[in-house]
Amino acid sequence: MSGLTVAAALSVARASGVDRLDAQLLLARALGRPRPWLIANDDAVLREDQSAAYLKAIERRAAGEPLAYIVGEKEFHGLLLTVSPAVLVPRPDTETLVRWALDLLEGPLSAVPSPQVVDLGTGSGAVALAVCHACRRADVTATDSSAAALRVAHANARRLGLPVRFVAGDWWHAVRGRRFALALSNPPYIAEADPHLPALRHEPQAALRSGRDGLDAIRCIASAAGKHLEAGGWLLLEHGHEQADAVRSILAEAGLVDLQSRADLAGVLRCSGGRCPGPV
Repeated sequence: MSGLTVAAALSVARASGVDRLDAQLLLARALGRPRPWLIANDDAVLREDQSAAYLKAIERRAAGEPLAYIVGEKEFHGLLLTVSPAVLVPRPDTETLVRWALDLLEGPLSAVPSPQVVDLGTGSGAVALAVCHACRRADVTATDSSAAALRVAHANARRLGLPVRFVAGDWWHAVRGRRFALALSNPPYIAEADPHLPALRHEPQAALRSGRDGLDAIRCIASAAGKHLEAGGWLLLEHGHEQADAVRSILAEAGLVDLQSRADLAGVLRCSGGRCPGPV
């Protein structure tokens, strides 16, 4: 579409059902301009290549593709991460897991000179990289069964200059023979028949679905935690908004103590965790 102005471009997005902020971000990216520039230049005319790139992006967003996949990046805990359809889009809810981890590293685990930390199912590397960035004395390992996800995580670590160790493998199998002071995971926790899944169709389904009740991965991780945590070591898990009681029960069955849940900024219990018996 030639002769498209900034104002007309935003009108196209509105007619397509795309949120105004998303449309502005996509238009600013196509033009190579900051978003505030659009407001003062709504009569500026896009070049043909800019129009084509913008309209394609709007088409993808209108079809439900996450904005992060279209622009190729997402901010998480102060870090700008590269993302692709090989990994879940990092979400603000998951920062609850990072904050809890840092509270432990600065509190009960503060006397450990180089605490061994593992992020199980790292995806883009968001959790592992955020912890490594905020707590430089931590020795962080991250695992994933997806080679494509590990490539994304490796690239993020290199670009950010963070020394996270990445290992291929399914949950604890990737770190057999090792023990950790702190284990973290944002595993799949959505039930197979959950009605929200169609809205998440663009994201990797293996990182979302986890059996009939959504708890299969959490059971797998918790059941083997005692073999991989140091005495006094912690396991923290992100889960769904109605799963806190069930997850604490699973952790209790696995022999963990000091069971707790943490709420996200909206007040929703988003993470649960427990400690392996014994001193740190």
